[in-house]
Amino acid sequence: MSQATLGDDEELFGEAASEMREDVESSLEQAWSELPAADEVWETDADNALGVLNGLKSALDAGDAEAHLRDAKKWYTMGQRADAFEDADDLEAEIEDLEETIADVSAAGEQVGDLASTIPALRGALQEAETESDAEADDESEASDEADDEGSGDDADETTADDDEDETEE
Repeated sequence: MSQATLGDDEELFGEAASEMREDVESSLEQAWSELPAADEVWETDADNALGVLNGLKSALDAGDAEAHLRDAKKWYTMGQRADAFEDADDLEAEIEDLEETIADVSAAGEQVGDLASTIPALRGALQEAETESDAEADDESEASDEADDEGSGDDADETTADDDEDETEE
């Protein structure tokens, strides 16, 4: 091999390494941009708990972040194995941070989804319990009213009997 060819190979390898790094950085940037914005997760326009949960569940969608992370990891791995990166610690750290963030967003989305599916059943059970409690209270109130009415009737009869005795004595 001639000296010129070896120099050309080195230059081509250098260009390829730069392009790989740019591909990793670009994929990481795209992945970060796919994650929900903090305000989307924090703020809500919903009127009730279920609306809040459904809005939050939608906001906690990582979109194509995982696909972009996969591309970043693919190019990073190729560059590492080819020993193409002079210093790739920053890329490795950012990949790890992104993986953790995506995992957190996904886990939160699953938890919110579970809660959102539980809330309607819980509401129904609580409404049923309220209805039963109200019905029991009404039954107790009616029973108490009937007892009061019966008790009042006895007092009226006693008063009438007393009045009859007073009239007899005169």
